[in-house]
Amino acid sequence: MSNSKPTAGTEFRNWAAAPGVGLIDFPSIPADTKVETFSFKAIDGGSSRGVLYTRGGEKTVVCVSHPRADMSQHYMMPEMLKAGMACYSHQCRGLNNDVDCVHEELLLDLAAGYAHLRKLGFEKIILYGNSGGGSLACFYQSEASKEPDDRLKQTPAGAPTRFAEVDMPKADGVILIGVHPGEGVFMQDCLDPSVVDESNPLSVDPSLDMYDPANGFREPPERSEYSDEFLERFRAGQRDRMKRLDAKAHDIIAEQNRYKAKMKEPGFAALPIEERIYITRRAVLGEYLVIYRTEANAAYCDLRLNAWKSTRTVGSIVGSRPDMTNYAPGGFARYITPRAWLSSWSISSNAAIPETIKSLHEPLLIVAYTGDNGCFPADNQAQLDAAPAKDKEILFVGADHYGLPLEDREKANVQTAQWVAKRFPASGK
Repeated sequence: MSNSKPTAGTEFRNWAAAPGVGLIDFPSIPADTKVETFSFKAIDGGSSRGVLYTRGGEKTVVCVSHPRADMSQHYMMPEMLKAGMACYSHQCRGLNNDVDCVHEELLLDLAAGYAHLRKLGFEKIILYGNSGGGSLACFYQSEASKEPDDRLKQTPAGAPTRFAEVDMPKADGVILIGVHPGEGVFMQDCLDPSVVDESNPLSVDPSLDMYDPANGFREPPERSEYSDEFLERFRAGQRDRMKRLDAKAHDIIAEQNRYKAKMKEPGFAALPIEERIYITRRAVLGEYLVIYRTEANAAYCDLRLNAWKSTRTVGSIVGSRPDMTNYAPGGFARYITPRAWLSSWSISSNAAIPETIKSLHEPLLIVAYTGDNGCFPADNQAQLDAAPAKDKEILFVGADHYGLPLEDREKANVQTAQWVAKRFPASGK
């Protein structure tokens, strides 16, 4: 998701909140706010940066990040600053581009930023996860809560994480707002299972096409109604497609690793040059997955699904016509490396809230947007129930995924700032 104006010919919902207000941007901050930027190099050499907002004397800092979106002017910041909290945005190495986004590498970026905040003297660190930033925050907190030797050793692609080698300051509280269960879970629920040929974006199995009127589809804004029998086949098809994509990613990585190993064999240098060229090219080849049609969650059109406390209308978080955006340019994980697919958008991703939240003992606030088309209140309630934290709370606000309309966004901002102020030290300003 981004703050850019949509391209012509594509229907997007609420792309601009009001003049001067973006999808996730604040319109203004207190006039006495000091803004500082910091650059970081993670232990693996990855570059990222942080933006810190202070008014003076803050003891608590609220930290927001996202795998790819720019959260450096997030709409929660003005209220937090007024409440006496510092605000910090960490812009990870995948900013505005998740083609090669590996969540385990992002945790190295966050660790560098949060360690710096501790050095600056902040007593309390609060993680604020919005949308895909929620699964990133929970993944970080889950790993930071472990002893170094107990942390994950490998990414889903088999690369070392180096988590045991870095200082990973544990946060003192977590706020989740408008969050889904994780990008991999989200993706499995919106993969179009009717794709027959991954190289042909128009290939289709009509029996698995949720946008076929024969299966219950009705043109938006009219509501579709799918039968239980269709939904069972549809979801099984989504799981099957996910498995096929995972297998393809693993095959590409295994093939490349096989040739990398050949380059390290003692006799490699003595091979004929033609053979060395053949091996080297395959060892360094950067192959990508091209994944079409990822706007196919049946709940986008059938509002009977995920209906608990939901006030949403037909559509997705991308637009009011998912039948069109499913085929349109762009889309989640459209062009991606195999290792990024496995770490971020695959069901094998380690950044899955249903698992990571089980280790969250710190105070937890979840704000569920009931008008959200992609992050449903039922999932948010399940997240709260799974968290072992004794101090945990869920608030239901009638906004869409982007916190719109503005009055609902401001309600959420005030309530989250009050929640933090009741539990953590403020500056007193």
